[in-house]
Amino acid sequence: MALRRPLMNAPIPNLTHWKERCEMAAAFRWTAHLGMNEAVANHFSLATNPQGTRFLINPNGRHFARITASSLIEIDANDPETMNRPDAPDPTAWGLHGQVHRALPHARCLMHVHSIHATVLASLADSRLPAIDQNSAMFHNRQIVDDHYGGMAFEAEAARCAQLLADPKITTMIMGSHGVLIVGQTPAETFNRLYYFERAAETYIRALQTGRPLRYLSEEIAEKTAQEWDSYAGAADFHMAEIRALLDEQGANYAT
Repeated sequence: MALRRPLMNAPIPNLTHWKERCEMAAAFRWTAHLGMNEAVANHFSLATNPQGTRFLINPNGRHFARITASSLIEIDANDPETMNRPDAPDPTAWGLHGQVHRALPHARCLMHVHSIHATVLASLADSRLPAIDQNSAMFHNRQIVDDHYGGMAFEAEAARCAQLLADPKITTMIMGSHGVLIVGQTPAETFNRLYYFERAAETYIRALQTGRPLRYLSEEIAEKTAQEWDSYAGAADFHMAEIRALLDEQGANYAT
């Protein structure tokens, strides 16, 4: 006998991209559950057209723990009237996400947070995450550090940041003195990377705190492991499915 999905996962009429909306909402909720969000700041976005210029993003001033699939707003990076809308996004969300989606069609999903360990890493003079274990190897040769923080991510600052993500191989921008921006193709893939980056940053910071010598993977092994992560089929989708299952069991209204 087939299991019936909870009613909360039923699509709402006239809203497109329902599965993607639900996955985005689940990512917001689980980020809050893990304490990786900051007040009502931070933003996730997902492109909805082939050019990447139309995208879903969280509404201004809404806590991650209250995001629902239907509350995500859809905006156009090429619409100069966006900030005049009654439901206009946060100005820094429009700046950073608008600039990236406008310039980089390959950057389908963006997740930006000021999580504790990522931000500690971003506050070090050398903010690179070295490959010292299996998790940190996921980001080997796939990260870039922005060493030129110039203030909040309004449009001019955001345009500079977007240029750093031009290489499609880059999945992670460690924003010096700021936080982290993760890039992916789907909400599941992007959130999985966000989760592992925060875990890897915590491991690295705790390892530094011991004052003992660290184990650094060789270039050969680090790149081999990164490629194995790249081709680890289904891992991100399984992770997202379990997050949604946990939220459903808790009776969360994220998929409404």
